[in-house]
Amino acid sequence: MNTKKNKNADSPRFREFFLDQIKDIYWAEKHLSAGLKKMKKAATSPELAAAFGKHIEETAGQIEGLKRVFALLGKTPQAKKCEAMEGLVAEAESVIEDTEKDSYTRDAGLILAAQKAEHYEIASYGTLQVFAEMMGEKEIARELGMILKQEEATDSLLSCLAEDGVNEMAVVE
Repeated sequence: MNTKKNKNADSPRFREFFLDQIKDIYWAEKHLSAGLKKMKKAATSPELAAAFGKHIEETAGQIEGLKRVFALLGKTPQAKKCEAMEGLVAEAESVIEDTEKDSYTRDAGLILAAQKAEHYEIASYGTLQVFAEMMGEKEIARELGMILKQEEATDSLLSCLAEDGVNEMAVVE
C-alpha cells in the first residue's frame, strides 16, 4: 500500500470530506451498539451471545477511539446519520422478527446480519486509514488501523461460530 503523502489529498475539501466520513462512522458505531444489544438478547447459542457481548465492549472502545480522532483533528465529536448502518441494523431486527425464538436458524441469520455490518465497518475503516495516511495523519491512521484490526477479528470470530456449528445446527432443525 502506498502511504506517501499526496499534496492533493490534503486539500481543505478533502479534509472536510474525511471529517464528514468520521462523523458517519461515529454515528454508525453508536447505532450498531444498540443493535448488538438486541442481537445478543436474541441469540440462542451462548457462544454467539458472548461474541455479541464482546463486540459491544469493543464498540464502546471504538467510539472512544473515534473521539480521540476528533480530538486529533481539533474537532468536537459529532455524529452524522449513517443510512447504511441504519439499514443494516434494521435488517438484523428483521431477522429477529422473522425467525423462531431459540432456534439456530435465528443464530445463522444474526451472524449473517452481523457480518454484513462488520464488512461495512471493515471497508470504512480500511479506506479512512488510507486517507489519514495520505494526509500525513499518522496518529489518526494508527487509531483507525487498531479499530480495523478489531473489526476483522470480530468478522473472523463470527465465521468460526457459523462454521463450527451454528450453520450445521440450523440446516437440521
